[in-house]
Amino acid sequence: MPRISPESAPVVAFGANDSSAKARAVHVGFILLPEYSMIAFANAVETLRMANYISRQTLYRWSVISPDQAAAVASNGLAISALGDAAGLADCDMVFVCGGVNVRQATDDNVRQLLRQCAASGATMGSLCTGAFALANAGLLDGYRCAIHWENLAAISEEFPKVQFSTEVFIVDRERITCSGGTSPLHLMLHLMRERFGAKLVMDVSEQFIVERLRASKDRQRIPQPECIGPGYQHLTEAAEIMAANIEEPLPLAELASAINLSLRQLERLFHRYFSMNPAQYYMNLRLRRAQELLTHSSMPIMQVTVACGFQSSSHFCKAYRSLFGQSPSEERRSHAAATATKPRASTWKEPLGPVMRAA
Repeated sequence: MPRISPESAPVVAFGANDSSAKARAVHVGFILLPEYSMIAFANAVETLRMANYISRQTLYRWSVISPDQAAAVASNGLAISALGDAAGLADCDMVFVCGGVNVRQATDDNVRQLLRQCAASGATMGSLCTGAFALANAGLLDGYRCAIHWENLAAISEEFPKVQFSTEVFIVDRERITCSGGTSPLHLMLHLMRERFGAKLVMDVSEQFIVERLRASKDRQRIPQPECIGPGYQHLTEAAEIMAANIEEPLPLAELASAINLSLRQLERLFHRYFSMNPAQYYMNLRLRRAQELLTHSSMPIMQVTVACGFQSSSHFCKAYRSLFGQSPSEERRSHAAATATKPRASTWKEPLGPVMRAA
């Protein structure tokens, strides 16, 4: 069937008695990497299923595979029997690779080759949760804007400088569609659904899933302390964003306050009110948490992590890190490596998705 571009697809009206619906079905492929995020995959595929259910048409059909042709084991230990092989992806309009924990280990030569084959066939390539790492590792995101789960953002940005990473919930950039984790794939699918099938279907699906607000692509994954709403909170959010964007070369606090049109004293009062700490403490914690992300989600040498997080000396970095996390950077890396080396056992229960995946 002809491939469908997310940007150029026409809005199609749907009705229960439209016999041509199946010919228009959008074919979506899912590649589940070992220890993938089940919540990300479920939010994506269930949104497509609900669209079919509400419209009483096969608006979408989908194929699900694991790269090694075995049952796909999620990070929660549950296994889903794969429904097909790589050949089933040949005529997909869109192919999403779904990652999770240990995505680096899960992305091997077979995965890279499979992703490149899908892209060469003309499919729009996408990712869910940490799946963007696999796309970037296969060289398929160079020159594109990209969203990935916030926990992996710092490490992957350092590793793939040709990719424009963002904190947005999801990004549609030409023939690349990338999405962060959790429930954000639901919002991505609803966005794509609205472009093709119109707002009425999206509203109906949202009602079924009790979704009160659709998140837009430009929404950020994280904002500081969203429950703290009050006078000056917008200034606080702006300050935190500026801090996060200036980790390697921390800004003087006076310059930071001036950037958001506050005095240093006003900035200090806001941080004490909402965070019970001064701006310098918050900035230090932000840099140290960035360091933790790099230590646990990248192979960067500790000295490079030290510099990337704005520390002038390794001794200062180690002392500050131990103060916040209770262990040194090298101990953090060793303990994380030991924890990830222990793979979760797959449940003997197999989720009965076979008939569902073939249903309208």
